[in-house]
Amino acid sequence: MLFNQDNNLPLASVIIPTYNRCNYLQEAIDSAVKQTYQNIEIIICDNCSTDETQDVVAAFGDSRIKYWQQPQNIGMFDNQMHAFKVAKGKYVASLHDDDIWEKDFLAKLVPILELQPNAVLAFCNQYIIDSNSNIDHAATERYTQAYKRNLLIEGIYPFFQEIGLVNKSIPTAASCLIRNGLIDWNNIPPEVGGMWDLYLTYLCCISGYGAYYYPEKLTRYREHQHTDTMLSGNRKYQAKIRKAKSEIFCYKKFMEDPLLEKFKPYFRQKWLSSHTTLAVGLLRSKQIKAARSYLWSAISQQKFNLRTLAALTLSYAPQNLANLLL
Repeated sequence: MLFNQDNNLPLASVIIPTYNRCNYLQEAIDSAVKQTYQNIEIIICDNCSTDETQDVVAAFGDSRIKYWQQPQNIGMFDNQMHAFKVAKGKYVASLHDDDIWEKDFLAKLVPILELQPNAVLAFCNQYIIDSNSNIDHAATERYTQAYKRNLLIEGIYPFFQEIGLVNKSIPTAASCLIRNGLIDWNNIPPEVGGMWDLYLTYLCCISGYGAYYYPEKLTRYREHQHTDTMLSGNRKYQAKIRKAKSEIFCYKKFMEDPLLEKFKPYFRQKWLSSHTTLAVGLLRSKQIKAARSYLWSAISQQKFNLRTLAALTLSYAPQNLANLLL
């Protein structure tokens, strides 16, 4: 799609929440500042970092950057939502503080939404990069297939519940541009926690508008040792506990929505699986009683499930043995 510079281009808000990642933050901001689409505001919400984040931001000297430092750490969710709520743009996009945009990310997605008034969002494919910002081509292809973006063709999808909530093809938190006025940012409950992007996809799905897929890789999503998928030991299980609690809340909400009745069996399976995942995390954290309650709840509401039954059995085993087998 051709793109012509125009002083009357709509404002796009770039949201960058951050906390103690000044080493990666510089690259993220740089990729926003260098967008060929220039009519933007860059909202950086600093969740009370203790590193050189403020100095990194100040060094850019770009008047489009709006820096907000929380007086205290208010948690990831509240910091993220604060940024969305103060955004003034017609369109809004979230950029992780450790990710990178291609320079034409906005230049290619903004015109799509301008030409597609019936679309609530436009999304693209993405590269996977490592801690040194090198593209991992094997991981990139693996992610593309895992989220079934390889099965999508360019164009608008009027009904995208399956694409967004089942296949999870839409990377709402990293590679997506959203029509700001259609989302009530106060309608995202804090219980969704780190799954706020999935819940945001849900709100977009029930908006009555479609989604446009642009198949080019316009973003670079970073995998490194501090992401939840790369954690180990107790931090890994604490992350699993947080994610499972958020999933339980989200999938319960989805099951209750009559607009999503078609996918209720899938949501129920995910809801029950999250109970087991949460229980395993609680077992590793030595919260045995709490773990058993989630396991019994899962067992009583589904047919035989080996993973759930095994976890329940291990909850009655000596702790050292359970830790070895979980």
